[in-house]
Amino acid sequence: MQFLDEAKIYLKSGDGGSGCMAFRREANVPRGGPSGGNGGKGGSLIIKANRELNTLIDFRYKQHFRAKNGEHGQGSMRDGKGGEDIIISVPVGTQIFAEDGETILFDVADENFEKVLLKGGDGGFGNTHYKSSTNRAPRKATEGWSGEEMWVWLKLKLLCDVGLVGMPNAGKSTFLAKTTRAKPKIADYPFTTLKPQLGVAYIDESEFVISDIPGLIEGASEGVGLGHRFLKHIERSRVILHLVDGSQEGFLQNYKIIRSELKKYSPLLAKKNEVVALNKCDFLSEEEIAEKTKLLKEKVKAEVYPISAIAGQGVETVLRKLNQIVKKAKEKEKKEQKAEEKE
Repeated sequence: MQFLDEAKIYLKSGDGGSGCMAFRREANVPRGGPSGGNGGKGGSLIIKANRELNTLIDFRYKQHFRAKNGEHGQGSMRDGKGGEDIIISVPVGTQIFAEDGETILFDVADENFEKVLLKGGDGGFGNTHYKSSTNRAPRKATEGWSGEEMWVWLKLKLLCDVGLVGMPNAGKSTFLAKTTRAKPKIADYPFTTLKPQLGVAYIDESEFVISDIPGLIEGASEGVGLGHRFLKHIERSRVILHLVDGSQEGFLQNYKIIRSELKKYSPLLAKKNEVVALNKCDFLSEEEIAEKTKLLKEKVKAEVYPISAIAGQGVETVLRKLNQIVKKAKEKEKKEQKAEEKE
């Protein structure tokens, strides 16, 4: 499946049907009175979250969505049938912007999200509606109201628990493949990953979602390389797993570069919980592992986990640490949500 995280689409809700002007014409009923029915309501455009989706690729092949118009009213007091609503399914994490691409309309941050984006036009009134004690034969019926139309931008920010960051070829895809059932492309050259990959990790009867994005390089926050396009996908992660290639001589500088790019892109992203792992320790001797872990720990000023993603060395320890942080973050979010509901 191809990955697409932005799409521009056209939406048009249905017009309301016109009301009918009619009179009863029956034998032995010389003054039957008005019998015109009302027009049907136009169909609405509804945005609905779908947890099974993780890309906007469907909108590459269909960009125009028009709900059906309501049917016109008819004689014998028959109201027109309403137009069918159109439900547009989008992945959880999709943000809906106006045509300018900056004004946000909705944020589909919950799997139960369902909102009417464009309301269908109301149907017009038939002449029966205008019947009164003083006007028993009204000759008035109204047209249906027009529906609404607009262009919108859909921009996806993947919802994940753990966001993987690091230099190209730091072993992120290998870590994802080792800890989840995801099957990312793995090769011994930079920028093997060209699009975000998602996987579900299981540890101690718990599970959480890991997202791997293309490797970052210096200048990524300004649009250099591939990773800059996908930094937004880890903005909503609960914790960042920063993989540092321990086989590289400049591993300390590489760590500093990534942290700098995260901060430049988003100060909030730089403040997220971070777990640092020194990867590719299968290439190093025990002395080198101890020395490089110590140096990196001094730079990070926090615990550093020596691992080898390809050999599985130290991976479970990292997963347990990540699981612990994710659980605490979820508990905090639930408490905040309950507090908001009480208010």
